[in-house]
Amino acid sequence: MADYEEKMQKALDNLESEYGTIRAGRANPHILDKIKVDYYGTPTGMQGVANVSVPEAQTLMITPWEAKMIKEIEKAIMASDLGLNPSNDGKSVILHFPKLTEDRRKELAKDIKKKGEAAKVAVRNIRRDANEAVKKQEKAGEISEDDRKDEEEKIQKKTDKFTAEIDKMVESKTKEIMTV
Repeated sequence: MADYEEKMQKALDNLESEYGTIRAGRANPHILDKIKVDYYGTPTGMQGVANVSVPEAQTLMITPWEAKMIKEIEKAIMASDLGLNPSNDGKSVILHFPKLTEDRRKELAKDIKKKGEAAKVAVRNIRRDANEAVKKQEKAGEISEDDRKDEEEKIQKKTDKFTAEIDKMVESKTKEIMTV
């Protein structure tokens, strides 16, 4: 049971990290977490090649450890799905976040719901696997029918708990995005 609960928690953690990369019109250094920069032939996370700071609410400043990395950082940002155009001042790469339009907010809200639904599906798949494992134990004579029913009930309660948590996360992130 603990193994399946851990898997459900991982699905929740994964959703949380995905939501961290969705920008809400404010500069958030976490949107750069999935971007990999070519660092001497090795794909490296942004934090590994530069310092990322937030000088203003709508601006991110990326200061590379090595000046020659500016071009690589710009290239990685342009290749990403962020939809931002980087500029540089010779020492740092600067990202300006435009205010979100109403259409973009609605589009992001749909994306948030879709990712939430995918997380729920993952949790339900884990529930199915757990239930199958319990049924196999019953067939093998390791547990009784009553024990199987008790375990399935516990599994369902955990599933409901994680599904409710996902719903809260979806609601919270949607509210954040839709707030002007």
